[in-house]
Amino acid sequence: MTRTAPRIIARGRLVRLREKQLDDAERDYAWRSDAELASFDAAPPLSISFRSFVTTLAEELSNPAGTRRVYAIEEMAQSEHIGNVMYYGYDAARAEGELGITIGNRDYWGRGYGSEAARLLLDHLFSEVGLRRVYLHTLTWNHRAQGAFEKAGFRRVRSVHRMGHDFVLMEAYGPGV
Repeated sequence: MTRTAPRIIARGRLVRLREKQLDDAERDYAWRSDAELASFDAAPPLSISFRSFVTTLAEELSNPAGTRRVYAIEEMAQSEHIGNVMYYGYDAARAEGELGITIGNRDYWGRGYGSEAARLLLDHLFSEVGLRRVYLHTLTWNHRAQGAFEKAGFRRVRSVHRMGHDFVLMEAYGPGV
């Protein structure tokens, strides 16, 4: 059987965004099991077995949800998978959705990879998916992420308290909105 290369949805100077593939499972599992990385999402670390994780990922890749898409972030020089960016809560009637991102490889933190990945996904969501508004929630103490999101084109809207945590709601609007 011939394997086809995953589709690239966007390219920038530092990163490209591509469709997820089963080969990403080991890195994804390590990142989602990492307590420090989970804390940035105000979530507990993953606690299922690797085998269960792979089964779930395979199902998601075979039957993607209509309201959610996850893409791998690859740095350009070495084609290394360094994180993931996604949109979820897609609401076609309102033409909006929520963005989430993880730079799992700490070697790439604070170097512009996350802000470029967020900007590339924003451009894709506005031009290809037809969204008018993209929003996100980031923990109030995560100033590095807030700066990266502002660099990508988001603006702060207000503070939000949910699930026992304090977040900053940020949003970006498509051209002409």
